[in-house]
Amino acid sequence: MTTAAASATRPSTMTPKERWLAALALEPVDRLPFWPKLTKAYSRAQEPPFREMRVTELHDWMESDDHVGVSQGLKEIRTDTAIEKTGNAEEIRTVYRGRHGTAEMIEHFDLASQSWHPVRHPVQSVDDIQVIKDCYEDCRLEIDEEELSKGRAQSERVGQRALTKVSAGKSALMMWVEYLAGIENAHILLIEHEDEVVGLFEAMHRVLVRATELLCECTPADVMYLTENTSTTLTSPGQYRRYCYDHILECAKLAEQAGRSMILHMCGHLKALLPDLATIPVAGFEAFTSPPLGNTTLLDGRTACPNTCLVGGTNAVLWTRPADAIIAEIERDLDVLPHHRGLVVTSAGVMPPLAAPETIKAVGDWVKAHPVKL
Repeated sequence: MTTAAASATRPSTMTPKERWLAALALEPVDRLPFWPKLTKAYSRAQEPPFREMRVTELHDWMESDDHVGVSQGLKEIRTDTAIEKTGNAEEIRTVYRGRHGTAEMIEHFDLASQSWHPVRHPVQSVDDIQVIKDCYEDCRLEIDEEELSKGRAQSERVGQRALTKVSAGKSALMMWVEYLAGIENAHILLIEHEDEVVGLFEAMHRVLVRATELLCECTPADVMYLTENTSTTLTSPGQYRRYCYDHILECAKLAEQAGRSMILHMCGHLKALLPDLATIPVAGFEAFTSPPLGNTTLLDGRTACPNTCLVGGTNAVLWTRPADAIIAEIERDLDVLPHHRGLVVTSAGVMPPLAAPETIKAVGDWVKAHPVKL
């Protein structure tokens, strides 16, 4: 299939927000939703005039079904502990001050990706676990009316042009691995000091549950995320079931009971977890990544999780290829599906800068013209 075959785009009878919401509910759509996940890092790497465009302008030019974040509207209050941040444009130091001492995290800014990355994790030894636990046990979440008002204003400005989102946070296991201890130390401490780590997990989970409850009550966003980054390259399926599954399930049930749509952002290897994920009542799995970066095809997801919207279906390596090659692979993956309900075609992870805007638009035009199998 060539890009020329996509020239006759299907007529749109839904707004991008309506299209997203229908897909998340596994309801019929006028055409397949298409969302390239663009960031400031993407536009910075492009040639003019795209380099000077804001992300929203790029989405408008590509005529994509955008998905944007709004202010969370929550604040942390502590009485006996503190989390203090200092830094500049290149480095941030976060000091955790607990009843049992202090711990420090250092993050550096990566110019190419326009993002922050830990270079020193706050948990270096078993003694640091209690310091972090102190800070979580002392944490009380409340609605921040000023920030919540910002979120409402942002949602109103977005209107029907995009789906809006807010994150409740990250599960204790993934926060532990990614930020608090780092991958290697996280596993060593979990093996050698399981009781202490699990105690920390419970303190962290209490805060996540409260964030979920408050957002269910107040957020103007269309959907709520748990920003998990789940992958069996970071934790094992057994660890997921033992330390993470129940935490995710509790938050998902809270959202379900409140009539809220929850999405799990999971951008890694998921195939071994699909039977477990199928039992969690969330609306969608976002950043659902195909091989070689992920290990799940759309057919894998639809077979194991028939009641969950799959947001993704491609991978960054694929997007470095010509438009015709990208289209051919997406077409193969779509054609083997029993239907196209509950599907949003995206770049899965963030769009690689090597994918030219013209390439993304050509692929998007093809996706939007592709017959929808309902």
